[in-house]
Amino acid sequence: MDHLINEALRDLLSGQCMPAVVRAIESEAAASAGASPAAAALWQQIEDTGFADLLLPEAAGGAGLALRDAFGVWDVLGQHAMPLPLADTMLARAWLATAGVPLPQGAIALAPQLAVAAGGVRAAGVRGARVAQWVLGQQGTDLLLLPVAAAQASASIFVLDADLHWPEAALASATRVPAFASLLVAQAGLVSALLAGSLLTVLESSLNFANERQQFGRPIGKFQAIQHELAVMAEHVSAARMAAQIACEADGVVADPLKVAVGKARSSEAAVEVASLAHSVHGAIGFTTEFDLQLYTRRLHLWRQTAGSESYWQLQAGQALLAADGMALDVIRQITDSSAPVA
Repeated sequence: MDHLINEALRDLLSGQCMPAVVRAIESEAAASAGASPAAAALWQQIEDTGFADLLLPEAAGGAGLALRDAFGVWDVLGQHAMPLPLADTMLARAWLATAGVPLPQGAIALAPQLAVAAGGVRAAGVRGARVAQWVLGQQGTDLLLLPVAAAQASASIFVLDADLHWPEAALASATRVPAFASLLVAQAGLVSALLAGSLLTVLESSLNFANERQQFGRPIGKFQAIQHELAVMAEHVSAARMAAQIACEADGVVADPLKVAVGKARSSEAAVEVASLAHSVHGAIGFTTEFDLQLYTRRLHLWRQTAGSESYWQLQAGQALLAADGMALDVIRQITDSSAPVA
């Protein structure tokens, strides 16, 4: 069943989320502060096919998927450089449904760390905020559902992201529910899966390019230096994909913090190395706007930092190991114990 869902999503994205569409959404968001017809059209296709509700219980109109099932879906999104916060919306809707909150229409971005600012709240670098209608944020022990339209937006590093500030009036009218888990941990887990997908696409693109690009009368993939770079890339991608699957290993919609720490740390670490090696293989053409590689490597660098970089999660994992009551090897066994198939 999960395989059928993944293939159906892949078919949809292959026809509706091509690199040209990703470029159009980024261009329109940059030019008109988020009013993107291409984004609206893609989101409508997603809503019509029900993919945003996959984590909802069947009684609520969803597919009842757990996080371990969602890995394959988020992996496909990463492979297609999904420009909308679909993964975030899937998780946010599941959490809101668990809390008994009516589900809003439109895409929902995540803001794990809302900060008090000027009588309201502020969220920095909200992923996909330019093409989202809502933000689910965490402030202390509460979750807040806030409309993007009520916030003052300013530019962030990535064109589809934004720094958002909600005034006190918007904060007073926000939907507020107790947080039953860490939104930062949840977002880190789903971003690990997105990284896994993009890492795979970057590796496949580099392999294809090395077999097609000719130098001195033969493909550059025949040269030992290029073969070495591709081999190192493959090692990083394989390890990161297994770690990301561990991060999503949960029966429900709440991730295990220690497993997420391992998954996000390894996938973020791989993002730096794989992006560098891919551009080394491709040469100057990989940096050009017209070439698709940069659509993925830009996301690798962005998602590496989203919800904490590898250094942050390595620290969390290290502290958990030091605080463990027992041997470190027992904790490692607990982290890597998985009933899911290897990615």
